[in-house]
Amino acid sequence: MADGVRAKYLGTLAVLLLAAGCGRQPAAPAGHASAHATATAATPPVAAWTGLAALDPCTLLSPQDRSAAGVSVLGKPKDIAGVRACDWTVPGTFGVTVTLDETRGLADLQVAKKTATKTTVGTHPALQVADRKAADGTCAVLLGVGEAASVQIDVSNTGFSDTPLACRRAGTVAGLVEPKLP
Repeated sequence: MADGVRAKYLGTLAVLLLAAGCGRQPAAPAGHASAHATATAATPPVAAWTGLAALDPCTLLSPQDRSAAGVSVLGKPKDIAGVRACDWTVPGTFGVTVTLDETRGLADLQVAKKTATKTTVGTHPALQVADRKAADGTCAVLLGVGEAASVQIDVSNTGFSDTPLACRRAGTVAGLVEPKLP
């Protein structure tokens, strides 16, 4: 697959992932800066052992963690373009998806600079990504795991409103997942 087509496909896939988090169909993307990271169109990443291979994304939130995050349902495993993920959808409230990317670190992810804020979660470098002007009720926290891997926590509120609440939820889940990462 050509790099440009691959990048466009991954960007569209990220939008679909976000919508899947709350069980709704996505609106057609119309130049809106997404709260999702996509792979850069540069050279394909080299797979590196990061320790993420040993993790099941659906076990990263224990029953106690789910309770603390306001998640009352079990996660459902997903495979998104070969990347393992788990989706929890709380009917009528919000959805959260945790994605383990074993081949792209934070530096390899392309996010709109105006929507990303550098931060740290536990011992991991992170980016919080949200388009506050769009006020679309979505937020992502991207955790760097070494140089060549990342974990993405996406939250979307039902009704696609209240972006600050989505960011608080994403931050809570990131804080619960982070200690379990290599």
